[in-house]
Amino acid sequence: MSRITFLGALLLVAAGVAAELAAQGPVVGTPATGSDKTPDAATPTLSVDANLVSIPVVVRDKHEALVQSLTKDSFVLQVDDRPQTIRYFNVDKDLPLTVGLLLDTSMSHRDVIDEERAASSAFLDDLLTGTPGSNKAFVVQFAREIDLLQDVTNSKPMLQAAIKQVTFSGNRNTASVTDPRDTSSAEGRKVTTALYDSLFLSADEVMRKQKGRKALIVLTDGVDKGSKESLESAVEAGLRADTVIYAIYFKGQEPTTDRGFSAGQPDAQNGGYNCGNPGGYPGGYPGRYPGGYPGSYPGGCPPGGRMPQGIPLPEAKKTLQHLTSQTGGRLFEVSGRNTVDDIYKQIEEELRAQYRLGYTPDKDTASEGFHRIRLSLANSSPKDFSIQTRDGYYVGN
Repeated sequence: MSRITFLGALLLVAAGVAAELAAQGPVVGTPATGSDKTPDAATPTLSVDANLVSIPVVVRDKHEALVQSLTKDSFVLQVDDRPQTIRYFNVDKDLPLTVGLLLDTSMSHRDVIDEERAASSAFLDDLLTGTPGSNKAFVVQFAREIDLLQDVTNSKPMLQAAIKQVTFSGNRNTASVTDPRDTSSAEGRKVTTALYDSLFLSADEVMRKQKGRKALIVLTDGVDKGSKESLESAVEAGLRADTVIYAIYFKGQEPTTDRGFSAGQPDAQNGGYNCGNPGGYPGGYPGRYPGGYPGSYPGGCPPGGRMPQGIPLPEAKKTLQHLTSQTGGRLFEVSGRNTVDDIYKQIEEELRAQYRLGYTPDKDTASEGFHRIRLSLANSSPKDFSIQTRDGYYVGN
């Protein structure tokens, strides 16, 4: 299914609510009373309030054990290097959760498809166990094409049926597959693994319309070949959708060439990638498709200085590390001692141990653009605890 078909399917499903939700952005708020007291844990709630910014947080000790005994006063919050007062605090264990599973079905994953299917099926079964309707999920597979196998639902049978449809080459109906040797899209781009596009669309077209806690889990080797979107636009879409991104990394064979694409390198100083032009991609893509951002892509890359595509796998792993750390997620690597099933259980445990903090922006921190978050623990050494949260949030388009 093409990018446009993917969007069409989503728009048909969400036509009744898309206009209302499009302007909400990555913020959630307190109950309608506006109280700064912690909500009763027995009746968790996340109601929308444009004046409150929500921050999902996971804390681990120096032994990597999850820390779940903290209070609001345990945290020190700064936004754009200015201290902020935490108005909302809760443990997210029982709050509604929407999860998107993105499965790489390109050639590099041909030997692990069965493992991905089995582990994903078990994970969804666990995710939807408990209070009916509280958790939901959707399933996407991507290779040359991005295929929404199942839209957001709390139906186990429908999600399990979607997992069974996951197949090597990224197409459900093999009778409709074009010549696999022809990797040219209609726009002349060489596309074999649309990783960034699948992340962008899943965040911007699906997750942005959901309420409550949200997480994308992508199973991939981290190599993108031919996406229209950049790594940074995928990160931005995740931040705008208030969505944590986790990556389950399968190490494949390292290619001897980048197949003609320029390989950008991580730029630690700027917190992104140096693509040869610090000014981003003004105006977005010509003829942008429905749902795309109307403005510029901060951190994006213009022709001749593109984000890495077809990059060697060690750099692909760094790409996934950047993607997950910016959005408050984590990178997991599949190995003999850490199977896909094991990793899913770790992610599920982590999602049940999230704190959610909220604060009311002042004039400066509510201005349009990106605002950087810095979170620490009061009276604690960084050596004793690690804090996992998103890098910041966006205001406006």
